[in-house]
Order: sequence, then structure tokens, then C-alpha cells
Amino acid sequence: MLLPDYHIHTARCGHATGEMWEYVEKALELGLPEMGFADHIPMYWLNDRDRDPGIAMTLESLAEYVAEVERLRVAYPGIPIRLGIEADYVPGFEMELQKILDRYPFDYVLGSVHYIDGWGFDNPAYLDQYKYINIDDLFSRYFGLVWQAARSGLFHVMAHPDLIKKFGYRPQGNLQEVYDKTARIFAEAGVGVEINTAGLRVPAKEIYPAIGLLQACRNYAVPVTTGSDAHEPGQVGYAFDSVRQLLREVGYADVVFRSGNKVNFWTF
Repeated sequence: MLLPDYHIHTARCGHATGEMWEYVEKALELGLPEMGFADHIPMYWLNDRDRDPGIAMTLESLAEYVAEVERLRVAYPGIPIRLGIEADYVPGFEMELQKILDRYPFDYVLGSVHYIDGWGFDNPAYLDQYKYINIDDLFSRYFGLVWQAARSGLFHVMAHPDLIKKFGYRPQGNLQEVYDKTARIFAEAGVGVEINTAGLRVPAKEIYPAIGLLQACRNYAVPVTTGSDAHEPGQVGYAFDSVRQLLREVGYADVVFRSGNKVNFWTF
């Protein structure tokens, strides 16, 4: 069984390329059983002047994004196309995010942390700031935000849960205790964890999450889903053979899609 890809972006976010139908065509070419678009939600925590159109959709384009997914569903009956969104967690703005999520019939919401006190730590444009940061403290603060996000009740799945390793920076201590706590919180909060292959395309050179975190999630029976984080059509389903192998290594037997009362299992 091939794996579904639930983390696919569009050009509307300002840093992806290609038409949405091209992503669907690639999924069909690969024979994926299901796919889902999950583009970056508008930067709801900023005012209009400060929102960066190169990082996320504008508020105006969000409705267009939803409408295009619905059009593609009609145009491509041969593959289920889910309507998802990747939503940043920003403490203090939970109500603003909930209002946006309530406006549209999203099948699922991927929760992510890209900002620490306003710093886009995964943005190459701000890479120089790592020179002034204590990496151990940074990891601690990052995972603290991931825990808050999981407990917020806003998300179905936590996307690339150790994104903080993107540029290859690593803390000096062992992270297994942090991984175990993260998995326990995910289980208690009822959120899934995403295996995301984008980590292989960046300096980290490692799938998100690290095997220690994935194993902890398996130990706590946290459901897992899969995503390429595609920002161009050719990245759909990227390195999913490695994902299947990793899942088997840690003891997972299926990928789960949950939306409301609907649950699909993709056994491999």
C-alpha cells in the first residue's frame, strides 16, 4: 500500500511553485491513495501592514484556496483530495485562529510552530540570529510551544514536530526525556504526529520527527500521518519509501486520517 500525502502547499503561500492541478497530477502519477492540500494559513496574529505575502496566504486568497480544492475534487474523481490547512500556533491568539478555522470546512488542521517571540527560526533570511542564541534554551522554548499547541485543542495533527533542528543545530544534552514528554502530551491531547520528509531536503538531513521522538509516539499509541511538505509538484510523495521503512522499524502498521468522526486507516 502506498502512503497518502497530507502536507502539500500551493503557490498562494508565496514560496511554493506550480499550479494546484500539477500537484494532483503528480499524486496520480505516483499512485497515491489520497492527498491533501495544507497551505500556510494567513498570518492572523499580525496587522495587514506587517503580513509577509512571501510566507503565507493573504486573508483574501484563503477563500480562493478553499474554492480551488473543491473544484479539483470535481475535476479529479480518481483520487480523494482533502482540504487541510497548516496553522501556526502563536500564544495569545488562539481565539483569532479559531475564528478563521470556523469559517471553512477544513478536513484537518496541521498545527505547527515556526515562530519564537516573533523570530521565524526556520526562515533562511533570519539564519544569522542563531549566532546569538543558546541552542539548549532554544530547543527548550520550542518544545514548550509545541506542548502548548498540542494542548490548545486547535489542531488534529502536529506537523514536523521537531522543526527546530532544520538548520542542523543540536542541543548538547540527550533529548529523549523531551521526546517522551512530547509524545505523552500528544497522546493526552488526542493529536496525531506527522512524519514529514522535508527534513531530508534541508541541512538537518533527517526526517521529522527524529526516530527517538517517533518511537516515543509509538509507545504512547499516538496516531501517525504522512506528508512531504511539497512546495513544488515534484516533491509530492517525496522519499515515502524511507517513511514506510521508518514506520515499520518503530512498530507502526498504519497511517491514520481523522476528520471529525471520520477515520481512515492506510495499512502498509
